[in-house]
Amino acid sequence: MLKKFSALLLIFALLFSIAGCSSTNNQGTNITAPAGSAADSILSESQNTASANKAGLLKVHFIDVGQGDSIFIQAPSGKTILIDAGVPQMGNKVVNYLKNLGIKKIDILVGTHPHEDHIGGMDYVIDNFDIGKFYMPKVTTNTKTFEYVLNAAKNKGLKIDVAKAGVSLDLGTSLTAVMIAPNGTKYDDLNEYSAVIKLTYGDTSFLFTGDAGAESEKEMINQGYDLKSDVLKIGHHGSYTSTTTAFLNAVDPEYAVISSGKGNDYGHPHSVTLKKLKVRNIPVYRTDECGTIVATSDGHKISFNVKPGDYVPGQRN
Repeated sequence: MLKKFSALLLIFALLFSIAGCSSTNNQGTNITAPAGSAADSILSESQNTASANKAGLLKVHFIDVGQGDSIFIQAPSGKTILIDAGVPQMGNKVVNYLKNLGIKKIDILVGTHPHEDHIGGMDYVIDNFDIGKFYMPKVTTNTKTFEYVLNAAKNKGLKIDVAKAGVSLDLGTSLTAVMIAPNGTKYDDLNEYSAVIKLTYGDTSFLFTGDAGAESEKEMINQGYDLKSDVLKIGHHGSYTSTTTAFLNAVDPEYAVISSGKGNDYGHPHSVTLKKLKVRNIPVYRTDECGTIVATSDGHKISFNVKPGDYVPGQRN
């Protein structure tokens, strides 16, 4: 077991790209990314994407992967991001969903943290699409899931850039996408390593939190980041371990999205979290009730393809 873990550490170290510093602002402030090339735009061939680009629309797909996370973002520039890929059993669903959109290249792939319900399907994604840049936090775990992702990246010649606060993601000139967590380098809980991304398009904004918990939320507040966002992807599937009152007050969202599985083993989303949202009259969009959720922004307002869910806590199987 020790030898196997040592081998994983070696692969992980070899895959990590030292050159990632060029895209990092150590102060963690928003940076306007450089314009994408024409070649990059041509690589996005989906009719859906082309239509969205022509209309200057940002589309954010919260893919229903059961008890897990997977978020696909189509920028007006034609560039794309996939944040997480659900559990291993959902890998094919994520791949097919993207293929049905006509996607052939994922410009930026992010594994928020190495838990199975976030990176389980990522090896399928890597195997099926051209990948531009691949980000993960600098932390390892001795699981088959993590091993499969590392091997898929290695086989494709992908380097892993470090996901950490201050990293700016290039989605074209019309919007900014910046990582605002993790801010530390050592946590007791893997969830606290979660890459958190703030996406801003015109007057609208989204905050994607992975499974970041109270510790990471406090760090983001203490760093003085502009957390205010229109849409908050609630951390850790609506668990009581995330979405502290202080963090929710700082983000002050108009809408909340929760990615969780119907009848999951954890009772997600928890009543504590839902009560915080209900008392603030924040509409909640839930994959366990609504299925896949698509939010569309024209830079001024945000619309959803489904109606909000309710504030009833998840029920354990």
